Amino acid sequence: MAIRDLVRRKATGNVPVRKADWFEERMASLQREMNRLFDGFFRDWAPAPFDEFERLAVGDFAPRVNVSETDKEVVVSAELPGMDEKDINLQVDEDALTIRGEKRSEHEEKGRHWHRIESSYGTFHRIIPLPRGIDAAKAKAQMKKGVLTVTLPKRPEEAAKRRTIEIKAE
Repeated sequence: MAIRDLVRRKATGNVPVRKADWFEERMASLQREMNRLFDGFFRDWAPAPFDEFERLAVGDFAPRVNVSETDKEVVVSAELPGMDEKDINLQVDEDALTIRGEKRSEHEEKGRHWHRIESSYGTFHRIIPLPRGIDAAKAKAQMKKGVLTVTLPKRPEEAAKRRTIEIKAE
């Protein structure tokens, strides 16, 4: 947003009808834009100590990740539209699943002039913390319709340790 958009140049006879919260929306938009600019400016100088869990290593592409758990397994699903399994690297150990990859842009056609590109491309690196008791040797992964699903079974002894505690009302 440019500064000139915030300053009224001359009064006109026609006053546009605006919603009651117009000013709040404009200020919130300005705040978001300023946050984005400052975050981008300072990111290269001093990354936050836990930034690696939430942000990308390089690029603009950030796959969305869901993590669920049952008594027998932990399932991690990541949205990776337009990617092939050969572009993804998975590593698992006792306490974390690491997903690395690169989403490459399609080749550009000569003579084509782009007006807008909203697709995100680049490399990514996500580290997902896992609960204790994962059997890393039995982990399985599959890719279907742009969704990577990683199934991480729990060791049987870990599942047996868990029990439900009844709550009594007084």
